[in-house]
Amino acid sequence: MSYQVTIKPSGHVFRCQPGETVLEAALREGFPLPYGCRNGACGACKGKVLEGAVDYGPYQAAALTEVEKQVGMALFCCARPRTDLVIESREIGAVRDIPIKTLPCRVHALERVAPDVMVMKLKLPQSERLQFLAGQYIDILLKDGKRRSFSMANPPHDDELLELHVRNHPGGAFTQHVFTTMKVKDILRFQGPLGTFFLRENSDKPIVFLASGTGFAPIKAIIEHALYTGIRRPMTLYWGNRTRSDLYLPQLPERWAREHAHFRFIPVLSEPAPGDAWSGRTGLVHRAVMEDIGDLSGYQVYACGAPAMVEAAHRDFTRECGLPEEEFFSDAFTPGEPPQPA
Repeated sequence: MSYQVTIKPSGHVFRCQPGETVLEAALREGFPLPYGCRNGACGACKGKVLEGAVDYGPYQAAALTEVEKQVGMALFCCARPRTDLVIESREIGAVRDIPIKTLPCRVHALERVAPDVMVMKLKLPQSERLQFLAGQYIDILLKDGKRRSFSMANPPHDDELLELHVRNHPGGAFTQHVFTTMKVKDILRFQGPLGTFFLRENSDKPIVFLASGTGFAPIKAIIEHALYTGIRRPMTLYWGNRTRSDLYLPQLPERWAREHAHFRFIPVLSEPAPGDAWSGRTGLVHRAVMEDIGDLSGYQVYACGAPAMVEAAHRDFTRECGLPEEEFFSDAFTPGEPPQPA
């Protein structure tokens, strides 16, 4: 049977069909709740169940603790109603009118920009364009029914090709294919745009962008969109990698910093190699932010990259630096395999 779900504080009401998660039903009904990975790993969709009961579904324990469950929290990308529900969650109005499409595309270019990072550019059919917000992602649809999520690194105004930054994860079947056997002109299918990681333009607060590894991709899109549209808010990008060779495409943010006085770029290496001759910042990338900006109470933060980095940044920025909870926006990169039940 279906169940009624009421969202607070908006008062919006929708019905969840058998087998649907709260998030799936909300999106189907046109009420975009925050979400990221959609597989119970990043915690972006976390909200509170005020009334009713849910089946929590499979998720990663780091994304939802037992203490959080005891006070009513749930991951709406995994939770399925057992009764009618009243939930507390933010709604993201800016994605409401953007249709999610399933489209074919052709591999237009493959460029290895680091030993384990490939820039892949996809061309849509001539009659198609994908409407999206800078920072959103697409799901590549594989023949075995699995999906692989990749953020779009190009901004919406430059939409002739979709640009993805693909890291070669050991044991990843799709990424191994990208690095070994994929060829230009190969045909893929994808679904998108997805996600609620995008720039909130109704604020004048200075922005800290925080990236690790290929978490740079959606942040690149957001920054290029902001510069293109003339947003003048002070912006600082902290980009963390292990070694200098992992810092792919550094010339881009370096150029942004040269050309725009309100933009700064601070690369941070956690384990610079002896041959790197690195004289820049070292250590954990989010700690570099804390060293430079002790008080984040007047900032917005957009973080993307490894889940451990995003979680540590959220914890330390909100607890130690005064960052308001509602001013931390994140998209954690998680493995393609589904999480095990927790």
